[in-house]
Amino acid sequence: QVQLEESGGGLVQAGGSLRLSCAASGRTERQNDMGWFRQAPGKDRSFVAAISWSTGTERYAESVKGRFTISRDNAKNTVYLQMNSLKPEDTAVYYCVVGAGWGRYDYWGQGTQVTVSS
Repeated sequence: QVQLEESGGGLVQAGGSLRLSCAASGRTERQNDMGWFRQAPGKDRSFVAAISWSTGTERYAESVKGRFTISRDNAKNTVYLQMNSLKPEDTAVYYCVVGAGWGRYDYWGQGTQVTVSS
């Protein structure tokens, strides 16, 4: 099993920044990809960003490219999501995910709320 602990959500004004963190613990040796999804009220969960532990390859949803940056600290089994130029439409619960590879996410965090006021 893998446990994910998220932090860093909160309330920010439009144009502001937040940084989310997600630390993985437990049986992480088979996990190679870590990232974030989000779910806005009344909408389905959608992909935000992901990063490969082994290659560092980053992937982003079109809606966040140029504003969000995902990074990792392998020694701490931690992934970060730096969110800049936030918009009200970024308001959502953000979920950390980890899995064996891109698109294969077996473990999800509890979620952290991000609210962007206009």
